[in-house]
Amino acid sequence: MNDDLRKVGLVTGAGSGIGRAAALRFARDGAAVAVLDIDASTAAETAEMIRKDGGEALAVTVDIAEEASVRAAVERTVAAYGGLDFAVNNAGMASHHRRLDQLTLDEFERVTRVNLSGTFLCMKYELPLLEGGGAIVNIASNGGLYAIPAAPAYVAAKHGVVGLTKTAAVDYAAAGVRVNAVCPGPTLTPGFEGVAAGTDMIAAQTAITPLGRLAAPEEAAAAAVWLCSDAASYVTGIAMSVDGGRRA
Repeated sequence: MNDDLRKVGLVTGAGSGIGRAAALRFARDGAAVAVLDIDASTAAETAEMIRKDGGEALAVTVDIAEEASVRAAVERTVAAYGGLDFAVNNAGMASHHRRLDQLTLDEFERVTRVNLSGTFLCMKYELPLLEGGGAIVNIASNGGLYAIPAAPAYVAAKHGVVGLTKTAAVDYAAAGVRVNAVCPGPTLTPGFEGVAAGTDMIAAQTAITPLGRLAAPEEAAAAAVWLCSDAASYVTGIAMSVDGGRRA
C-alpha cells in the first residue's frame, strides 16, 4: 500500500475505462475515492468494486458540462470525507471524424463544452480545496499535443486542456498545488473498442505504435496515480504522453 495516498480524492468519468482503473488503483493504495460519472449505474458499480476490495468509495452522479452539477458533486465529496487532497479529471467524449468545414457549430460546441469547459469547471471547484497541498491530473490526449486527422473539435478541446493545466500549474504553485496532464494514445477502453468495432482501427493503430500494442486503461491510470503521489512532489505543469512511443 502506498502510504502517501491515504487521502481523499475524486475521479470523474470513473464509471469505466481509465477513470475506473484510476479509482480502483487509488483505493488499493489507501485513498478514499469519490467516483464521479454521468452514468449513475456505472459509478455505483465502480464504487461497489472498491468496497468489495476493502476500500472506501462514494458514487456521485455528475454532468461535468453543467456548473451546478459539478459544484454539487464536489460539495458532496467534501461533505462525506471532510476535504479533498487530489482530483483526476478524466470525463470526456469523442467526436465524429469530420474535417473542419464539415463540422457543425453545434457539434463543435458540444465536444468542447464537455472536454474543455467541463475540465475547467471541475478545476474551478477543486483548486480552492487543494490550496496548501494537493494535486490535479487532467486526462487529456495525445490529441492535445498534435493533430489527429478529421477530429478538429476533439483536438482543439484537448489542446485547451493542456493549456489550462499549464496555466493552473503556474498560478497555483505558490499555494502548494501541483497540476499535470496525462496524454494517452489509443487505449483499450470500452469507448474506444466501441468506436473501433467492425473496423481495422485497432490493427492500424497498433501497427504505428513502437511498442507494438495499445495501452490498457490501467497503464494510463498508473501515470495519473503517480502524478498525484508524493513521489511526484517536484513535478508540475507537464503533459505526460502515455502512448507506447508514438510521440517519439
